[in-house]
Formats: sequence, C-alpha cells, structure tokens
Amino acid sequence: MRARRLTGTVAGVIALALTAAGCGLSGGSDSGDATAGGCKVDQGNVGSGKLTGDVKGKITFQTTNLKKDFGEFFNGVIKSFEKAHPGTSVKWIDDPGDSTFGQRTVADAQACTLPDVINVDSPTATALTKAGYLLDLGVKDPDAAKPFVPAFWKSSTMKDASGASVHTVLPWYTGGILLTYNTDLLKKAGIDPAKPPTTVFGLFADYEKVAKAAKGKYYATMANPVWRIPADWDQMNIKTLSADGRSAVFADDPRTVQWVQWMVKLYQEGAMPKDSLSSNNDPSTLYSQGKVAYGSTNPSFVRFVKQNSPSVYARTGVGQQPFDALGHTTGAPQYITVAATSKNAPTALAFAEFLTNAENQTAWCKDPNVVIFPTTTTSLDDPFFQKVSGDDPFSEARKLVAEQLKTATAYQTNLSTAVQNAVVGQVQLAMQGKKSAEQAVKDAQAKANELLKQSS
Repeated sequence: MRARRLTGTVAGVIALALTAAGCGLSGGSDSGDATAGGCKVDQGNVGSGKLTGDVKGKITFQTTNLKKDFGEFFNGVIKSFEKAHPGTSVKWIDDPGDSTFGQRTVADAQACTLPDVINVDSPTATALTKAGYLLDLGVKDPDAAKPFVPAFWKSSTMKDASGASVHTVLPWYTGGILLTYNTDLLKKAGIDPAKPPTTVFGLFADYEKVAKAAKGKYYATMANPVWRIPADWDQMNIKTLSADGRSAVFADDPRTVQWVQWMVKLYQEGAMPKDSLSSNNDPSTLYSQGKVAYGSTNPSFVRFVKQNSPSVYARTGVGQQPFDALGHTTGAPQYITVAATSKNAPTALAFAEFLTNAENQTAWCKDPNVVIFPTTTTSLDDPFFQKVSGDDPFSEARKLVAEQLKTATAYQTNLSTAVQNAVVGQVQLAMQGKKSAEQAVKDAQAKANELLKQSS
C-alpha cells in the first residue's frame, strides 16, 4: 500500500506548534461555554458525559494517500454508512501526505477546522491529544473498546495536557513484526532456521555466526542503528524515556551499553556492510540479491521478495521476532480519531466506529493490494488469517502475525527525528571506534536531554 507515515520531523513540528498554542479542554455538559484546544465547541464534546445526539448531517473524513489505490473500497464504506443512517453525508478528503502535511494539520487545528474524522499515526495523535483537539472516545462512548483486541485497546492511549492517559483514538490497522531470513545462508553459518532466537542478543549472536561464515561475501544485516533505535530497546524493555516523556533514561540501564557493545563488535567483525552505517537504505535490495541473510521485519517485505526475486523467495523463511524481556510484540497501528472541534460529533463518532468495525476491517485486510492486519478480535479470528492454506513464506507470515497480534500492544517509544538522530549519531561513533560504548551512551543521553528540554 502507499499510505504515507508521518515522519518524526513532521511530528516534531506538530508537537511544538500545538504546545505553543497552550490549548486544552474545558467545560462539559454541566458547564457554560465549552472549548477544545482553544476552540468553542458543543458542550457535549468535552467533559465527563457520554456523547448523545442524532446521527445525521454532514461530516468530513480525512485519510492520507489512500484514494488512488483504495477509492472503490472506501467509497463503498461511505455509501454503506450513509444508507444505514439516512440524512448523513460523508465528504472524503485524501491528503497527499507530502512534506507540508504537518504544517497543514497545525493550521487546521489552530483554525478550529480539523476534519471530523481523521486517520493519524501515534506521533500525530499524541500531539493533538496533548493540545486538546481530539474527542475522548473512551468517555464519549463507554462501549468503544468492545470490538478491539484488549491488549491493543489498552495500550492505544495518549497523554492529555495533565499527563493522564486517555483514549482519543480507535486502533485501525497494523503491520506486524517478524524475522525474515535466507535459509541457505543461515544453514551455512550453522544456524537452524526452524529455531529463531528469543532475545535480541541471541539474534546478534546469530549475526556474528553469519559474519564468520560469510567472510565478507555476504552479510547478516544493515549497519545503520536508526532501524533499531528505539525498537530493539522497546523489545528488551529498556526504558528510553521517562514516564512523562520529558527526559531520556536509557543510559540508566546497563543493557544499553551491552547493546552498543554488540553493535560495535558486529560492525567491526563484518556482519554489516561498512558503507551502510549512515545509509537510510533498508535491507530490501541487498536481501533480494542474496547478499544479506536477514531481511526487513515488515510482513509486506515477504511479498516484495516474492515479486522481485522469486529465487530468493524460494529460500526465504519467516520466524518470530524475539519477544525478549517484553514478552510479546508491539504493533505500530494507524488510528482513526474524531476531532473534539467537530460540529457534528455524534455522526463523526458513529462513522469512526463504523469504519473500524470488524466487518470493514476484515474486508479491507483481505484486499490483495495490502499487507496489513486488523485490530479487532473477530477479524483476527477470521479463517482468512487463522486457516491460511499453504506453507509458503507469505502464508506463514500471515499466520504468524495474526496470532501474535492477539497479545500485541501498541506501546512504542516515540522519538522526534532530532532526538533519534542525536542518539544514533553517538552509536555510530562507537561503531567506528571513535569512542567507547559507555561514553557513547552517556553522551547520547546528554544530547537527547538537551533536545527534550528545548521542546518541553
């Protein structure tokens, strides 16, 4: 699919601009004037009462770069909703998701003109929630949680201005995480493809075996740690940020230094291409050429290999990404949310819940043009995911991810691009032998804290 993800840089722009606005929620069904994010709104949109009102009238629905590939599907969903609720009208806006998306979102929010129903990712939802621009869905519909995988719903929370966790989003779809690998290259290194490692350091040990067997003819993985920070740390249950997100704490965990020491060792022993240390290229191309043993962790990567390199696909295996100390996988779902500034919130909430219900999630995730997974319990129990025929890599990937998502959470650390780059830069210096792992971790935390202080 071609849905764009919001970059950390754009997310940072949103967070800074909205924080500067000094917005929040006030009022309620038993108060006078009500505001959301500094915008005057219907009293029922804020406060502690359940949202009531007729489902009728016009609303806007915004996605990001989906109309070209999925216009027929979403137009069908809209027509079904309008048919079920006579008197409603849904205008679909499909934002191109270009480099100015963040600025437009900020401008819409501060002008009190956010679309009624919006497709957002976690960084965007975090910023909009903190500034008070999103409906508290858990309060406005106490039954909103019912369709979703409990672990996903529980972890799909954002912090409001007071620091409290609130449900301003509905989990929509996710990609899942798994190991993809060239079984022939693993066997040459004495690694059993049927027994994937259960820890990140165990995976690193396998990388080292590949390096020793390959002797520079091929590699285990790519070097740039930007692909692994903070994902590996999350999986290891290393806390990257403090609970309030205002300071970095990863240096407080001794395993962080051990992780960097492993990265240094692997890079210097030839487990990674030397020229990939600062490259943003993922493993896709080199894996398809048989030059890298481990591919992307995104399930859609398996389809990419099938389409672009059938010979390598025939040697591709899939396995469970190490659960490590966390004990389960994490997902990075896309969300559907409702603007607290909506002038027709009952209709907007009804459409958001209709769009994300089990029937519509299952239908879209079965589309052959996407490799995504639903977030509702009923959808994941569908035979399409649970009784996949065949033992080819793609079928195995679909079964594996569908099963793991039943216990997955959406808890993931969101770092701005500036903070992530500062941390990654220090790890890169250690990998090049320019400073010790201990010093790199210490300096990375100091630099991260400087940046976090500037944005708080």
